[in-house]
Parts: sequence; structure tokens; C-alpha cells
Amino acid sequence: MAQQAGRLTVFTGSSAGNSPTYLQAVQNFGHDIADAGYGIVFGGGHVGLMGAVADAALNAGGEVIGVMPQSLADREVPHQGLTRLDMVPDMHARKARMAELGDAFVALPGGAGTLEELFEIWTWQQLGLHTKPVALYNVDGFWDPLINMLDHMQAQGFIRSAFRQALIVADDTRSLLTAIDDWCRQPSSST
Repeated sequence: MAQQAGRLTVFTGSSAGNSPTYLQAVQNFGHDIADAGYGIVFGGGHVGLMGAVADAALNAGGEVIGVMPQSLADREVPHQGLTRLDMVPDMHARKARMAELGDAFVALPGGAGTLEELFEIWTWQQLGLHTKPVALYNVDGFWDPLINMLDHMQAQGFIRSAFRQALIVADDTRSLLTAIDDWCRQPSSST
């Protein structure tokens, strides 16, 4: 049986997006996650939504661990106020370390990097490389077009129903945490 999630690995944008709704939502998310006793693992930057979620969790007294490759640290300012910042040699090592540290994975609004991280970790779940929950935090319908595409892919026979159903979708923190905890308590959390 899977363990209850203790740390959430968060994938999100290095920009804040065009709507203040995204910034406010990730700040609330970071605060709520810390308040609920969960830690956050993230990409280690101090910019965009990733910096905002880290700041909010830290301000609420939460544990926040950043993981950043040296090549990014040379171009992007690492967050200086973290519980811990793990420096790794490259992006592959970053993703592996974030996967190792997290007990569940949550994609907040973001761009191509967020999608890449989400799809890799979700595929790892399908392949049995981990048995941890993967979730979309659907702020203001941000993920609706992707969810529609995934449903289309399932209808066309490219995604198994069990794999599609294993992806948690929630539009508020409480529902997200409840779904993650329920997923972790299932007798078999693999797809």
C-alpha cells in the first residue's frame, strides 16, 4: 500500500502568466499545502509561479525543497530562502531528484516545461516506475483543453481508461489533497 503523501512535487511556470488569477491561486495553494502539513519540492527558482508557490509555503511555515541544475543556476537566480536547495548536474538529474523527494506530483499552470514534467512523471506511473499520485490543479479551467485532449485520446484508443482515470483533476486545494490521500490509501495505487 502506498504511503500518505508528505511532500508534493510541484510543476509550474517560471513566469506568472497573463492573469492575476494564476498568481493568487498558487499563493493560496502554497499556503494551504504548508498549513495542511505537506512539504513542497519544486524547481528551485525564485521567478514566476514557481517562486510564488515557494514563497507562500515558506511564509506559512512549510518545508520547501528546491532542485536546480547548475546550468540553470548560472542563468536564473535560485531561491535563497528555501529549507534546502539541492544542486544537481543537469535536467535529467533534476527530474529524478524531484521524483525521489516527492510523494505525489501536482501540475499547476505553466508552459512547455510544466507539460514535459507532467507527462514524464505520469508516463512513469503508467510504466510502473513509481506508484505515486499525479494531479492537475485546474486553476480557473486552465487545464480544461488538455483534459479534453486526454479524453479524446482515450476515446480514440491511445490512452487506457485506467491510466486516464489515475490522473487526479481538482480545482481547489482541499479537493486535491483529499483525492491524493484517497489515492494513496487505495490497496493498489498502480494503474
